[in-house]
Amino acid sequence: MSAKSSTTVSDGFSAEERAAMKERAAELRAEGKKGAKKADELQAVLDRIAQMAPEDRALAERVHATVTAAAPGLSPKTWYGMPAYANPDGKIVVFFQDSGKFNYRYSTVGFQDTANLDDGDLWPVSYALQQWSPAVEKKLVELVRAAVS
Repeated sequence: MSAKSSTTVSDGFSAEERAAMKERAAELRAEGKKGAKKADELQAVLDRIAQMAPEDRALAERVHATVTAAAPGLSPKTWYGMPAYANPDGKIVVFFQDSGKFNYRYSTVGFQDTANLDDGDLWPVSYALQQWSPAVEKKLVELVRAAVS
């Protein structure tokens, strides 16, 4: 992924990135029944992202790329119609909610109780996301890695 595409919201996935994701889905299908299920779940996430408004779609694409790179053990799947990422037990760890889902003014990245983010008696589990930047990417990588640790 080029530095520009990872920091510019309007770029979204490149043609090469889209092709690589389709190839990965085909590889999973070729692995048999379990692989086909993973491929279908990945495709459902990509389809859901493709249906979003352009601003939300660009953010969701960056979140997807960042989460899958930072935590390759998480599996993409939809959850309540949102792109989400589950641990090997199938439990959701992190999800993306586009602003258009409930007509919010911002998109969010949220973490479920399976995420290892507990910090005392009060800690954030949802983050507003309005624009992608290197600082946002760095923070999300830190959160995701902590969540799966």
